[in-house]
Amino acid sequence: MNARLETSSGSVAETAAELLTVLRAEAPLTHCITNAVVTGFTANALLALGAAPAMVDITGEAGMFAAVASGLLVNLGTPTPEQRFASIEAVGGARHAGTPWVLDPVAIGALPVRTGLAFDLLAMRPTVIRGNASEILALAGRSSGGRGVDALDGTEAAAGAARELARRTGGAVAVSGPVDLLVDGRSEIRIANGDALLTRVTGGGCALGAVMAAFLGAACRTGDGPLQAAAAATLVYTIAAEDAAAAASGPGSFAVALLDALSAIEPRALPERARLETGTAVAA
Repeated sequence: MNARLETSSGSVAETAAELLTVLRAEAPLTHCITNAVVTGFTANALLALGAAPAMVDITGEAGMFAAVASGLLVNLGTPTPEQRFASIEAVGGARHAGTPWVLDPVAIGALPVRTGLAFDLLAMRPTVIRGNASEILALAGRSSGGRGVDALDGTEAAAGAARELARRTGGAVAVSGPVDLLVDGRSEIRIANGDALLTRVTGGGCALGAVMAAFLGAACRTGDGPLQAAAAATLVYTIAAEDAAAAASGPGSFAVALLDALSAIEPRALPERARLETGTAVAA
């Protein structure tokens, strides 16, 4: 079997537009266990988009809260002992309640504590995995990771690992890069929107994981799957990044402009601005 790509951006972008509309109408409660460096930026990104963030990351509350949330993000950027226990508890609560959840395996590979935790969480079958190429390769056991949060591998180098992880979890995998790659067991989507300034702002990638969790909550209302939700989140976020970059003079103003762009982006703009390619696995 070989992957043959066929350009068909319309349905993906139209689904993204529908999901954005639902998200803003429903304001999904998005539970974030995320790293201390990006908590405020992540919450503000969700608020700007129209979701309702909640940063509940202590044991005794995390599992309870995940069960009532619309979507959960577990980000391993600063995995303190409290957060590690809360992450396992939250995922247990999410799985019991049917809450979709996102795993962001930040900087795994060479760092043993977060890497072990990432493998434990992987066994609990995340709905979506989001990371850079080096993180995805490390999670699949194919490399020792990147340089901290920085990827040392290109997106396409992680394509095989992403497909493997999608098969193992039954969910979707999103590999962030200049061209974002999203896969599940049947389909692939490549999204070329975005701007390099996203890599110059702390939380540029981490906030996307939270946005994916919010879109998963919206997808529960529409019946769309994890791949469609992750693609919608990526498309909305990267087009907003383009708008922010056009208004910014550098990383500082870009961070503020991104929040404004997430608030201002219109669903109807997505189909005409999407730069993406879809594919399915077919016989050669």
